[in-house]
Amino acid sequence: MDEPTPSTPHRTIRKRFAALRGWRETDAGQSLTEFAMILPIMLVLLFGLVDFGRAFYSWLVITNAAREGARAGAVQQNSDAIRTRINESASGVSLSKLSITLSNVQGARGTPIVVDLSYDFDYVTPIGGILGLMGGSISEPTITAHASMRLE
Repeated sequence: MDEPTPSTPHRTIRKRFAALRGWRETDAGQSLTEFAMILPIMLVLLFGLVDFGRAFYSWLVITNAAREGARAGAVQQNSDAIRTRINESASGVSLSKLSITLSNVQGARGTPIVVDLSYDFDYVTPIGGILGLMGGSISEPTITAHASMRLE
């Protein structure tokens, strides 16, 4: 029978340290760490693009709805017809968050009718929470539109 030599435990320990040294010299952990550092920045950019696109679309819809309402008022329609026209034109946004202000409805010919719209925009992504973790903050904007046309 072979007796274990006193150096056998040392060989086992050396093999284990050699395996750990080989793992330490690879780049496997480094790429994961770099990804963890870059991920919040990439998410802020992605979420910012998504919400900017939605906000820009909402601004276009609100501006067009104000213009449509002013045109309806310019041809001497009453305030209910103007509000209906605005609501039909603003079908791409939540109408419960839209406030309408009308001035000079069915006034004297040649004077302007003024339509002011205000829309409370909500973010669809958690960009505010992520910016809060990074030390920043962002509030939800109010999109406004103003249209004025001369009464015919």
